Amino acid sequence: MRRLALTLGSLVAAGMLALAVPGSAVAAHGVLVINGTAYGEPRGCYESDRWPLSVGNHTDSRAYVFDGAHCSGSVIEYVMPGTQTVSEFGNSVYID
Repeated sequence: MRRLALTLGSLVAAGMLALAVPGSAVAAHGVLVINGTAYGEPRGCYESDRWPLSVGNHTDSRAYVFDGAHCSGSVIEYVMPGTQTVSEFGNSVYID
């Protein structure tokens, strides 16, 4: 009986965890503007070959500015929804 209760408890906990932490299956709603180029319903990593890096976040998600190419290195700045920034050290932007 104790073994059955332990097994059921584990299954219930796993089910609750699966429901509590859903993956992001959709893109951010809105437009992300990077150096004057608009990306509708953005998702993923966006590169820039111009400096300074200008980011306008007109979405419902936070954007992350990285100091490395391909969204590598360190996050050096967050761009909250409805805000914009100019970064002297940014090379790429990630949003989901």
